[in-house]
Amino acid sequence: MGQDQAITGSDPRLTAGEAALARRELRRHKLIALLLVVPLLLFLLFAFVAPIATMLYRGFNNPAVAQLIPGTLQRLVPWDGTGIPDRAVLTRMALDLRRLAKIRRSGKLAEELNRHLPGASSVVKSTARKLRRKSETELEQKGADLLLAANSLWSKPAIWQAVKKAGQVYTDTYYLTAMDLERTFAGDIQTRQSGQIYVKLYTKTLRMALIITLMCLLLGYPLAYFLANAPPKTANMLMIFVLLPFWTSLLVRTTAWIALLQTNGVINSFLTAASIVTDPLEMLYTEFSTVVAMTHILLPFMILPLYSVMKGIDPSYMRAAMSMGARPLSAFVSVYLPNTMPGLSAGALLVFIISVGYYITPALVGGTKGQMISNIIAFHMQQSNNWGLAAALGTLLLVLILTLYWLYDRFVGAANIKLG
Repeated sequence: MGQDQAITGSDPRLTAGEAALARRELRRHKLIALLLVVPLLLFLLFAFVAPIATMLYRGFNNPAVAQLIPGTLQRLVPWDGTGIPDRAVLTRMALDLRRLAKIRRSGKLAEELNRHLPGASSVVKSTARKLRRKSETELEQKGADLLLAANSLWSKPAIWQAVKKAGQVYTDTYYLTAMDLERTFAGDIQTRQSGQIYVKLYTKTLRMALIITLMCLLLGYPLAYFLANAPPKTANMLMIFVLLPFWTSLLVRTTAWIALLQTNGVINSFLTAASIVTDPLEMLYTEFSTVVAMTHILLPFMILPLYSVMKGIDPSYMRAAMSMGARPLSAFVSVYLPNTMPGLSAGALLVFIISVGYYITPALVGGTKGQMISNIIAFHMQQSNNWGLAAALGTLLLVLILTLYWLYDRFVGAANIKLG
């Protein structure tokens, strides 16, 4: 206590000069500690905080259409969504399409509008090609007529509703789409008419992650128990095999499962040669293959936390319980199992969270049947270039994981574990 007071300069036995010196020393120690932590803080800022913040922002920010056709959108503001806009709007759209065709940006507009109205992409591209050959003066005079003549869809309110909707810089469209919802032109929220796939994918992802976690638990708990109670030499040898997957490329391990599970693979060849089956089993590109491969890959993440906790449990607990008349199974359930709950819960949480966001293994061995929500996020980022929807899906996945973690910590967390 006296030493703490001396460091902070609050010891009444110190003179004013000594107290000031102690406070300067304390500030110096705090500054050094801060400088040591700064690299970690910068790493967290650039590697975690900034990407997550960018993802959250991209989920509701969509300035592409507003930047491509600002004049059309400005003239479209008074339109109430019924009929078609006035001729000034049509003329401005014709001029904007000609300009975009000249600078080869009409494809971007077509891509954005097609997300709100399927089929709009071909309309925009074909119209832009036709108007590109017209002069600006001609379009200023007859742009509305030329636009309507280029494609009959321009005379329908649906495409103009899509233009106005896509032109919103800040929108909740992507988040609603991620929940299989959509907003009507009047502003009401309804079930998405074009298809409902994302809620099913979230449910499927959570179900598969739970199955993988249970499989890792069923396989990892007995093995961790054996390692914790085996002789040191045997335990060290077996631990090498547990850690061996970490020394092998993830791609190699996943590819090995493709060789094992494919139609003409090792397992089907053995089953056919042994006359166990007549026709090869369809195991690859299914949920089964995803669960099996990911269980194998994530099993060490369950074993290691369990092993570290089990190694610290005093064997005398079980002996004491049995000496008092408890049967081995009863002693295990009432004494040993509760003591392993910190490792069990940590391993289960680790495996579950990793499996929810896993991408490579489901993409290689799962196919369309075994894909998870992470594969759809990657598809929108790499192929469809719909970064807004990918950001919304990723944000909802993050919120879902944080919610599940909060529920876990609230009801099953370490603070709620009572050791036997």
